[in-house]
Amino acid sequence: MIVQGEFQVIVDTKHLDEAAAKMKEAAFRIEEARQGPMTSENQKVWLEALTDYCQALSEVQAFCNESVHEKLHELAGRMGLRKFPAGS
Repeated sequence: MIVQGEFQVIVDTKHLDEAAAKMKEAAFRIEEARQGPMTSENQKVWLEALTDYCQALSEVQAFCNESVHEKLHELAGRMGLRKFPAGS
């Protein structure tokens, strides 16, 4: 958990780091495939790497959205707009 100012930002750094590592590895594979010959096998490698990159990017975006969601709940609670259960 990372604390910023008065708001607690819950960041699962282990999972975020893993997703970032997946993106980096997939980007390397994409670049390798680009440098290779134009064959159907190489295109398959490129598409698989691109798919892996997109999946990792989706994981990063999900973690960021969860963080924003938690901040919004905290703000709404502090403003008295609505009380939210701790786990939602």
